[in-house]
Amino acid sequence: MQGSAYGASLAGGAFDFESFVKKPQTILRFLSWVFSIVVFASITAEGYINKHMQQETMCMFNNNDSACSYAVGIGVLAFLACVAFLLLDAYFPNISNAKERKFIVMGDLAFSAVWTFLWFICFCVLANQWSKTDAKVVMADAAKAVIAFSFFSVITWSLLSYFAFGRYRQGVSDFNQDYTDPAQDHTSPYPPAPSSYQQAPFTNNQAQPGEYQPPNY
Repeated sequence: MQGSAYGASLAGGAFDFESFVKKPQTILRFLSWVFSIVVFASITAEGYINKHMQQETMCMFNNNDSACSYAVGIGVLAFLACVAFLLLDAYFPNISNAKERKFIVMGDLAFSAVWTFLWFICFCVLANQWSKTDAKVVMADAAKAVIAFSFFSVITWSLLSYFAFGRYRQGVSDFNQDYTDPAQDHTSPYPPAPSSYQQAPFTNNQAQPGEYQPPNY
């Protein structure tokens, strides 16, 4: 019987692209990836304004450069994390060791939970700073997009946390934590060779008197 570990088979099956792209985690990671691009790209391209022909540019969120820097940093790290976890999700069915799968799922759960919280802080900070901004007409569309997609990121990352927690609770079924696919385990020694035969492979049957014996040439 084939067991399962943290939401996938323990047999180290082949990669199925069609089923992979239909998984909720894959869809959510892709959406989170897109949302992070919108956030940091919008701020990088349009988030800094130059008031009264000054050489120094200021953040469009109440001239608070910390708010823009925080949003860009969270967005870039979320972008890289989505790529990394997508690759891990694709490789996950080929990992036969249950402990390695556990570490990946725990890392996914911890990172998703932390980024849910950080995106929530980002949304609150940007919304608060935008409400205090005087010149809201110039960069209004870009600012509203950043705030909106920060909020969307809170939703997607919280759902990723939920699915990661579900995989963690599934754990390992039918096998213990030390299960390793025998086909991929190269550490098991060969069974010892038998020390002696139970009986001789050939027997010398002596002819009984009266039996026919073929002549020797």
